[in-house]
Amino acid sequence: MSPSDYSPDESLIRKVALERDTPIVDLILKTIDEISESIGWRATLLGLCPVSRATIRAAIECAKFLNFPLFFVVTLNQVDIDGGYTGLTQKDFVKLVRRECEEVGYRGPTIIALDHGGPWLKDKHVAERLGFEEAFEWVKKSVEACIKAGYDLLHIDTTVDIWSKQLSIDTIIERAVELIEHAEAFRAEQGAHKLSYEVGTEEVHGGITSPQLFEEFIRKLKTKLKERGLENVWPCFIVGNVGTFLAPNNKFNLEKAKMLVKIARSYKLYVKGHYTDYVSNPEDYPKAGMGGANVGPELAHAEYMALEELDKLEKILYQRKKIEKPSEIMKKLDESIIRSGRWRKWLTKEERALSFEELAESKKRWLLATGSRYVLSTPEIYKSRIRLRDNLKTWGVYSEDVVTSRLRDVIWKYVQAFNLKDLLLKLNEKLIERV
Repeated sequence: MSPSDYSPDESLIRKVALERDTPIVDLILKTIDEISESIGWRATLLGLCPVSRATIRAAIECAKFLNFPLFFVVTLNQVDIDGGYTGLTQKDFVKLVRRECEEVGYRGPTIIALDHGGPWLKDKHVAERLGFEEAFEWVKKSVEACIKAGYDLLHIDTTVDIWSKQLSIDTIIERAVELIEHAEAFRAEQGAHKLSYEVGTEEVHGGITSPQLFEEFIRKLKTKLKERGLENVWPCFIVGNVGTFLAPNNKFNLEKAKMLVKIARSYKLYVKGHYTDYVSNPEDYPKAGMGGANVGPELAHAEYMALEELDKLEKILYQRKKIEKPSEIMKKLDESIIRSGRWRKWLTKEERALSFEELAESKKRWLLATGSRYVLSTPEIYKSRIRLRDNLKTWGVYSEDVVTSRLRDVIWKYVQAFNLKDLLLKLNEKLIERV
């Protein structure tokens, strides 16, 4: 297999990674360290969830104009062998990203990562109440599809078991190493480039939340990998509980993060934060030495709000008889979200017995906005968006430009806070010294 078969870009960083036979994410993180040592500056990589096609486009545009590495973190709910809620397989997704990069003119490194790869981390499998063997085998097939498509990083997350109240660290590690072993064997069979890995989660029920358990997890993982003959395979990222959760009043715990970063770095690991959406102090991530952080539902929220604004404009035009048939985009969008039932995943214990209409208005609004990601790619909503676009275009309003603009605003906030602007220039300068 030639590099062009699996490499989504021809950037300097990609070329160096392939020449050195090193995973590209590991290379970027180590190069950031080198830059930081010389100028006392730190950057945190931004992982963007491709919750919609508009988000993919906005992310690529931002990466081009702000000159930072494009980093997509893709869940099995979003993209998978069955299409996920975006309707894309792993192969489809990589092709779409390549095509969009060419159209936009982005020529930097394009990193594509599996996010939360593990049993029952696909909502469908929880709803179907799959047994362990069936769920585990599905994940193995999904991992194979990721490798064949050209993914660069696999987040191996075996911390969920719907048939067990609380998994032991030993069981979590045993399952994680089995998946890593399977991925490495398949990668070698395919002749694919070396992979970066991410392990752990902040969501273990009663689990890896204390610094002591965090370090125990790392030590036991290292031992188990060595036992399996995988001592040369070591993750670059470990997910840490840094106080964040999916809610509008989100805050990053700087002191706790510093503690976890100190432990992780002693084992040559970088801490990754999940649920960074809405966080009130994103500028503290680089201060803590965080290696990366993921954002997703906040992007869906921005897209929802943009569509709501456009819907209002369309209604005015319809009331004034300037258009014949409105798209009714928000009515259809809200109905689809509620009908999907996937908003239930984000209810508190106190809310789980309530119907959607019985929830507080502020909670309903938030669930609709963030839950839009589950239905934005459905044929029904796609058709409505086409009508919305055509109705407004007649009057000089370009709906998709408005949506992309709102998404770029969210991404820019994190790019600025994470010191990512012009990171590619700094990385290239450092790497080219050794080419």
